[in-house]
Amino acid sequence: MTSIRTLTRRAALVAVAGVALTALTACGGDGSGSSGSGHRGHASSSAGAATEPAAGKHNAQDVSFAQGMIPHHRQALEMARMADGRASSGAVKDLAARIEKAQDPEIKTMTGWLKTWGEDVPEPGAGMDHSAAGHSGMPGMMSDEDMAELEKSSGEAFDAKFLALMVEHHEGAVEMATVEKSKGRYGPAKAMADDIVTAQNAEISEMNKLLGKGKSGGAAG
Repeated sequence: MTSIRTLTRRAALVAVAGVALTALTACGGDGSGSSGSGHRGHASSSAGAATEPAAGKHNAQDVSFAQGMIPHHRQALEMARMADGRASSGAVKDLAARIEKAQDPEIKTMTGWLKTWGEDVPEPGAGMDHSAAGHSGMPGMMSDEDMAELEKSSGEAFDAKFLALMVEHHEGAVEMATVEKSKGRYGPAKAMADDIVTAQNAEISEMNKLLGKGKSGGAAG
């Protein structure tokens, strides 16, 4: 029995020694294995680092989008602010308030992008006249005459004119945003463009219903 126990213990010791040797070898290999793992991690993080700046880069379309949409939004705000004291419909007043709430922060955001990129921020009033809008790439902009007529109107006449003009204005914004979605590079700008397409198409549908039209316009994008 003693002999068997002794043999058993020796076998156990040999097994333990084998395990220890394997562990030591593995530890020695970890230096290179760890290095390999580190390279894999570095490659992964390098790929991530390469992707992140790429997502933050912009192109000429992004600049054009921001420089065009800022004055476009400014005119929408000017129209929306006219509703206070002129509109007779609660629905029109509510819509005008929502337009102002959504587009004012977007103007600030796009202004920040342009400053960060070292690009010119459009001056207030730039591109406001529809006569120049066709050349500046801003579809849907109202002429000075349209804006003057809207400002002079009130009550139901204002409501009807505001809705008709804002539908056209929104359709122009959707067109511009659709181009940004397909040709832009800067992630946040493309995301804003997507939001504009979604929100303004919904408002176009809402305004057409208020105007008594069955179909919604500006279904682009």
